[in-house]
Amino acid sequence: MHEAIKNMLSRYQLTSTQQCNQAMREIIQEVALLGLWRAKFFESAAFYGGTALRILYGLDRFSEDLDFSLLKEDKGFSLSPYNRAIKKELESYGFNVEVASKQKNMNTQIESAFIKANTKQEFIQIGIPEMIYKSLHTNAVMKIKLEVDTDPPLLFRTEAKPIMDPVPVSINTYVPSDLFAGKMHAVLCRLWKNRVKGRDWYDFVWFVRRGVPLNLSHLEARMQQSGHLSVGQGITQKVFLTLLKEKIESLDIGKAQADILPFVTDEAQIASWSKDYFASFAEKITFYEKS
Repeated sequence: MHEAIKNMLSRYQLTSTQQCNQAMREIIQEVALLGLWRAKFFESAAFYGGTALRILYGLDRFSEDLDFSLLKEDKGFSLSPYNRAIKKELESYGFNVEVASKQKNMNTQIESAFIKANTKQEFIQIGIPEMIYKSLHTNAVMKIKLEVDTDPPLLFRTEAKPIMDPVPVSINTYVPSDLFAGKMHAVLCRLWKNRVKGRDWYDFVWFVRRGVPLNLSHLEARMQQSGHLSVGQGITQKVFLTLLKEKIESLDIGKAQADILPFVTDEAQIASWSKDYFASFAEKITFYEKS
């Protein structure tokens, strides 16, 4: 096992298959970010979403995918050269992976790819105890999705944040207020009818507890682009809070808790969830005021 991977593994408890899966996924994510940095991806893109919050800002839950936004529209953007950079980086640390772009079935601004690894083989490679991996199916595959928005909504800001492992480098990312706006867009505008993304609600509480102000201008740009606001139509603090409280009133708390449960280490963090609980946090939201 590579010494850097050994050091990264020491951050985790490794007493269950789920814990080992989360550890390996997160280590692969961080090595992939290093590969993207070496390929100069962050000169034209920024990291955002739940995994950015987890790795760069200390969000206390695990996250699955890697989400990025170009800094400006590029309809000709391709992930292919960056896929090769990710594969090369992961292989240099001993991982045997496939990295390939997803073929589009429709016209979309999102470019996607998957990192795929045989879970059992990689557990063996990084030294996971046999008592944990022996029950895994031989063909079990870990998949990590990468998505790049090639036509990003405007009015966002970025900053450089360090990752320390496996090598210290700086990653370009959205500032917290704009990450908050992206999360609120997900809360208000996700189209899934029967699936509730409890992770969105968990992150919402995380932002408010830390006093991160919400960039309403970036949220407005996102809602205009997704068709939830007409072009030129604005959103005031009052209108936003009304929409949020309507979402809270329709929220299935049980489904939200079931969604977030695999991503937290302490169930007590979500035991007190209720509509009143989220409404109390809605009242504490502050807003970013451009100086």
